This record gives sequence, structure tokens and C-alpha cells, in this order.
Amino acid sequence: MTAAFTLSGVCKRYPAFALEDVDLALPEGEIMGLVGVNGAGKSTLLRLLGGLALPDRGTIEVLGHPMPAQQVQAKREIGLASEDMRLYGSQTLRWHMDLVRAAYPRWDEAYAGELLRRFDLRAAQPLKAFSHGQRVKALLLLNLARRPRLLLLDEPTTGLDPVARAEVLEALSEVLRDAARSVLFSSHDTHDIERLADRITFLHGGRVIDARDTAAFLDDWRRIVCHGALPASVGQWDGVASVRANGSLSELRVRGAEAVVGLLRAAGADVRSVDPMNLEEIFVATVRGGGKH
Repeated sequence: MTAAFTLSGVCKRYPAFALEDVDLALPEGEIMGLVGVNGAGKSTLLRLLGGLALPDRGTIEVLGHPMPAQQVQAKREIGLASEDMRLYGSQTLRWHMDLVRAAYPRWDEAYAGELLRRFDLRAAQPLKAFSHGQRVKALLLLNLARRPRLLLLDEPTTGLDPVARAEVLEALSEVLRDAARSVLFSSHDTHDIERLADRITFLHGGRVIDARDTAAFLDDWRRIVCHGALPASVGQWDGVASVRANGSLSELRVRGAEAVVGLLRAAGADVRSVDPMNLEEIFVATVRGGGKH
């Protein structure tokens, strides 16, 4: 299977932060969601893949190109959209489109026109008249119309109101279904990731603490509610991330529920329910468990 990117033993250190020993790969044509709180290292990882920062140690390969040795070739096929990117407010979207088209020979003008209609944007309008949601869509258009093989999205929905966020996600979801692109999509909002991603990576404190396909995360984790006393050692059992008592009921958040339920019943516990968990709950449980469960 061809990889859109591969990081092996990658480290990047700053005075107050370090990304440590990252091993990560994305198969070509898939979407990976990068989940982490602010300061987890998401932007640093995307900057490394986009050739905007150099690793202190380890190797990076993007679309078959070793970085930074072949970063010029790689950057021709990478689209990067970040919340901190700024467009020229006094210029129109059409001016920006012409500028990008002049720099990138693979610019697809017909596709750009389709995206204008889909995103409900006016090319003749100055960017200063755009709402925040429209500016996000404009930035996505400028990247997507280049037909990049790898799209790097760094917190693209941050700061959007609920309506604009829903519009951007809907538009992005439609666009990504249209073509076989590889995408790394970072967010601290797990609902965005759960909606779009084929694979999910949890990043915390500069380290990858878990990385699997989305269905595996959602299938593997469960919330178990029990009545009555539990064995004193239950918190140390394999797969048990947390135990919380509430009166006569106890809630366990576990990975590999079948085995844990068997142990609970063997110990005489009254198992009342076993329910799915959403991605946010799984992320919190994984972080608190240090990725060991």
C-alpha cells in the first residue's frame, strides 16, 4: 500500500515544547483525523509535513519525496490550509485565484468555478467583505483547485459560528468524496473528526498515544454500568481506563469490553448496561490512561 506520508522517529524541539518520537503513516487516498487539545503538537506536525519546519531527528517522506531534500517537488502536490493563514483583504477572490493559478500549473479553472458555486462565493468580491466562514471556504478553494494529492488542514473550523461550521464541514465532506485525495485534518473538536476521518490519531503532549481506523476506535470502547460493590483491583485490570462510583452504581470506561464484562460477572458484579462511547469520550479516556489501554 502506497503511503501519502510517513514519519519515522520524528522529533522537533522548541524552548517550551517538544514533538517526540513520532511514527505515523497515512495510506494514499484516505483521510486521517488528528485529535488533540491546544498545544498537543498538531500544528507542529502539519508544518513538518508541509515543509515549513525541519525535524531535529527522524525521517519524513511525503508523496514519495524525502523531506527536506525533495521538498520543492513535494510542495507542488501539497495543499495546506491553516487558521492562521491570511489573505489580502483589499484584493478580490478572483485576484487570489489568478495569483495561485500563475504559481501552480496544475490549477483547474473549471473545478475552481465549480467550487465557487458549491461554496456560494463571489469571485469579484474583496476578501475584506467576506465573513470568517467565507474566508475559510475561499482558502479551501485556493488549495483544492490546485488538485493537490495531499491536503493538510490545520483547525479549519476554529472560530466559526455553528451555522458557518456546519456549512464548511458539509462543503468539505462533499468535495472530499469527489476525488481520491489523501487528507490530514487536525482539530480539537472530535465531532468534526468523527464525521470526516477514515483513520484517527490521538496526539497529546507532543506524542502519538494511539492511532487506528475510526471504526476500530468506536467499536472497541464501551461504557459499562454496574450495580453494587466491585473488586478493589478493578481499576488495574487490562483495558479499564477509568472507574467512577455514583451511589450504588459504578461506571467503567473500557477498551475491550467483552473481556472486562466477563471478569466483572465472574466476580459477581451486576452488569446493568454496556453502551458505545463517542470519540470525545474515547479521547479523554485514552489521554487519562496514558495510551496504555
